[in-house]
Amino acid sequence: MPLPVRRTVWPETPLPGRSRPEGVRKEGRGVKVAVTGATGFIGQALCHALMERGDTVVAYGRHVHAVRDALPGTSPMAWPPEPGEFPVVDAVLHLAGEPVAGRWTEEKKRAIRASRIDGTRRLVAALAVARTRPAALVSASGIGYYGSRGDTVLTEQAAPGRDFLAETCAAWEREARCAEEVGVRVAMLRTGVVIGRGGGALAQMLPPFRLGLGGPIGNGNQWFSWVHLDDVVGLYLHALDHGLSGPVNGVSPAPVRQKDFAKALGQALHRPAFLPTPRLALGLLYGEFAETLFDSQRVVPDVAKQTGYAFRYPALRAALDQAIPPSGSRPLR
Repeated sequence: MPLPVRRTVWPETPLPGRSRPEGVRKEGRGVKVAVTGATGFIGQALCHALMERGDTVVAYGRHVHAVRDALPGTSPMAWPPEPGEFPVVDAVLHLAGEPVAGRWTEEKKRAIRASRIDGTRRLVAALAVARTRPAALVSASGIGYYGSRGDTVLTEQAAPGRDFLAETCAAWEREARCAEEVGVRVAMLRTGVVIGRGGGALAQMLPPFRLGLGGPIGNGNQWFSWVHLDDVVGLYLHALDHGLSGPVNGVSPAPVRQKDFAKALGQALHRPAFLPTPRLALGLLYGEFAETLFDSQRVVPDVAKQTGYAFRYPALRAALDQAIPPSGSRPLR
């Protein structure tokens, strides 16, 4: 089902005090961009943003008919691509991957790894033999790369963790960086918990919170690195347009304790939010995945700030007020 389109202007952010690095998009000229995982929550928003600013989009998804229905105006393609059949594009935004949320059976964990690692390997192999290679690849990654790190402030230079998600993200990024060997600029966007209307993590949180049954996860002291959907899209475009390479933390500049996030969500909905969710209950429901909900990740977007990205939603309450459907919230006073 296509997500509702909310038109947003996406200006190219000037870099303060120095000339623009070499990016893909030149002033006044649209480019052709391939987007994998195009029918996902972030993928659809990203495709719409690209088209709104005049770019041509080749949209990859598992089922061509689903891509065509969700994203009219794009050129739908089946994922994964076959070597020798990748189209001529200026850049690739690579978001394809099995959703992480859900009960982690062994089959689910294999799908999470294979969709990211094997899928990225196939993409890079297709780029390597393409008759004209793209100038840039911006690949998705996640803050799961860092593992659970307590109160430590995590910039892009922090070492990876050692759990399942951390090892998966590290391997995913290594596969993406193989494209550098064939002359493609590579950036990896390590995305936090995405807040946006119509999907993502917030869609799962809203039902219990609307009923007044929401609250912190455990004691809620773990750090919670969130980001608004508009800023995820903005950061992909920023990496594309400004010549970024290497890891980029896709998080807001204001991480919060999880209990403070729960309190802010309750306030935005005008509902109490004090009922903690115990570890045992989440473990019974989600198995190993439940442990990630207790991870403490205090991630900051150093690269984004240093390269002049202007966050549209740097503050949590404003982000929540935009993301919650009107029936569930009132505007900020």
